[in-house]
Amino acid sequence: MARRLAVVARQPDAPVGALQIAPSILSADFSDLAGSIHSVDAATDRLHIDVMDGHFVPNLTLGPSVVASIRHCSAKFFDCHLMLADPGSFLAAFTEAGADGCTVHVEVGDTAALIEQARGLGLNVGLACNPDTPFEAVAAWLDRVDLVLCMTVFPGFAGQSFIEPVLDKIAQVRAEIDRRGLAVDLEVDGGVDHETAPRAVAAGANVLVAGSAIFSAASPLAAARDLRAVAAAAR
Repeated sequence: MARRLAVVARQPDAPVGALQIAPSILSADFSDLAGSIHSVDAATDRLHIDVMDGHFVPNLTLGPSVVASIRHCSAKFFDCHLMLADPGSFLAAFTEAGADGCTVHVEVGDTAALIEQARGLGLNVGLACNPDTPFEAVAAWLDRVDLVLCMTVFPGFAGQSFIEPVLDKIAQVRAEIDRRGLAVDLEVDGGVDHETAPRAVAAGANVLVAGSAIFSAASPLAAARDLRAVAAAAR
């Protein structure tokens, strides 16, 4: 697949700030990824794809070839969360594979260069921070990204419990986005379910990544729709 040379990033179908549900395929049935993706497509605003390298986080997941293999399964926005020690070496490959956006971690450093590289590839740009990373680490970059991801678990494994104190940081990020009038989505990832989603939304998040809460349900589609309903009630 030829590299896309566009410098204007594709945006999600939902407007910035709108409530969005982002099922995480890390919790999907890997023996039938296509079926899992199709099962929630009607309730999906963006598809969240967790990429781990075994270095930045203690787990390995998937690479560009898997993204390319599932690109035909959905026309929705593909948001790749790169939990990588060296994300710059893979941005082009994920772009070629069909990613619409890539989120890198502020903890890996070289943030300015990574943002510029992603912009040059035509990617929507996200910046993630771990639960113990302070608000100040992302504040300086808010006007240069499309999305901020506040992790509500330490990245590496699905099925962890939501870390409540991160809600204060979510509120800080939201307040600063609003104060500066920025067109930036605020995403949460980790332990998001029907109980924690309303608290995250009340704190200011508008993009909810959910894995186990959706794909472990008897009906993933119904679970995604129910998650949207309880989150919308908290806005």
